[in-house]
Amino acid sequence: MEQRTYNQYCATARTLDLVGERWTLLLIRELLTGPKRYGDLQASLRGLGTGLLAARLKHLEREGLAHRVVLPPPARTPAYALTEAGEELGPAVLQLARWGLKWAMGERRQDETFHPGWAVLGLRACFDAEAAAGLHAVYEFRVDDELFHARVADGAVEALHGPAQHPDATVTIGREAFLRLTGQTLTMAEAIETGVASASGDREALRRLRGLFRLPSPRTRTADRTS
Repeated sequence: MEQRTYNQYCATARTLDLVGERWTLLLIRELLTGPKRYGDLQASLRGLGTGLLAARLKHLEREGLAHRVVLPPPARTPAYALTEAGEELGPAVLQLARWGLKWAMGERRQDETFHPGWAVLGLRACFDAEAAAGLHAVYEFRVDDELFHARVADGAVEALHGPAQHPDATVTIGREAFLRLTGQTLTMAEAIETGVASASGDREALRRLRGLFRLPSPRTRTADRTS
């Protein structure tokens, strides 16, 4: 597959030459939360055909943004992971996510897929470092059969797929209610009050949770015509 280029000696254009093709940044989004097997990427990126997925992965390998690894025991299976250069795209992807939460989300379209696990990156994007000052806690989130967790350490956060070994607090919520949380039509307090979510664990950790992850207030992109 021939690589298209903007043919501009500009840092932004050169970056878009590398990651601007359709699906490429979403592949990086998936790999920012850890190595993924080919099948994992297929499952998370429905609509991306196997041929194009293979081509995009080869592109990322060729350009030094991803490489092949073998997962540790007990998996011991081939997977893809980001290189140092690929990992350094993380802040840009997180900023795109924050922008999207504010300016692009709106209501879910009928044909759009949704995976609760995408919230792993969302937790990083919405993390309030100031609110986490002095806090050391591990939070586990259970959304139907999908588990992920966030480890908070005095203003820093690490969010990962899978269960936490020793969570200080656990939040359990159904998929539809979680979707409403993402779309900001439901708050966590409302979810707990109405019984569609539950929270257990250390009281102080649960009290601090409310301010740790702040979704930006949604805005409309419609131009202001009053002036």
